[in-house]
Amino acid sequence: MTQPTPAAPPRRGRGRHHILVGWSFILPNFVGFALFTLVPMLAAFALAFLEWDSYGSPEWAGLDNFTRLLGDENFHVALRNTLFYAAGHIPLTLVAALGLALVLNRKIRGVQFFRTAAFFPYITSLVAVAVVWNMLFNPTAGPVNQVLEALGLTDPPRWVASTDWAMPAVIVTSVWRDMGYYMVLYLAGLQTIPREYYEAARVDGASAWQRFWSVTLPCLRPTTFFVLVMLTIQSFKVLDLILVMTDGGPGRSTLVLAQLIFREGIREGQFGYSSAIALVLFVIVLTVTVVQFRINERRSAT
Repeated sequence: MTQPTPAAPPRRGRGRHHILVGWSFILPNFVGFALFTLVPMLAAFALAFLEWDSYGSPEWAGLDNFTRLLGDENFHVALRNTLFYAAGHIPLTLVAALGLALVLNRKIRGVQFFRTAAFFPYITSLVAVAVVWNMLFNPTAGPVNQVLEALGLTDPPRWVASTDWAMPAVIVTSVWRDMGYYMVLYLAGLQTIPREYYEAARVDGASAWQRFWSVTLPCLRPTTFFVLVMLTIQSFKVLDLILVMTDGGPGRSTLVLAQLIFREGIREGQFGYSSAIALVLFVIVLTVTVVQFRINERRSAT
């Protein structure tokens, strides 16, 4: 009986060829990531411990920039405003996006048009969005206050002209702009839920609310977790909308951390101090995100 011929070992040159092919796909994206993301991040971390105004040579400052943060009232105001914005923007956008997805997941006439209309604000120019909403929130001639006055409110809010109402106005605008994008994510999640789950729930006599609470929400847990993480990161680094709508005003009522980083670094030339604020913001976002991952892991394990 003849012995089977052992398989020839793979040639070393072929293995190197596969490695080179793999790197050829990875390298363009990695080079862009390294040049425009990784290197600036590392440079910002290093600058946080230096004093540099871009004119002279960088000087070692140690923890002086972080010590300065503790006594900087602008930093405290920006941190409070950022937390307030996140506390309003995250839950409102999540609820609005989920509600839109539930409504537009039905078989209704013109559903494609309504889905497009809901998503359209997200791809619209942010400057245009901010200008239009500033007109809507105009305290004297804006349609929002005209409607409120028609409903019997004699002293409507001054919105972006008020230190108390400027941030809520920004939050409302931001929710309106972002909810369409997260609606698409929820729509994708809803369409992966097997119809058999709902049919079984109906057979058991579950109401619409019980089907939503016991079938829809548990099946959407991965989507909700992703949306929550993305909203958290987006909320803590908000900048462009506030720059166009209020520029941090009136006073400092809408000054946020990202805008403070921009002011100290670009306008004032304090790159070391600006990088220290950016590092603190990075740590805050990282901590919140890690906590969210831990909570999600515990819920998934139960």
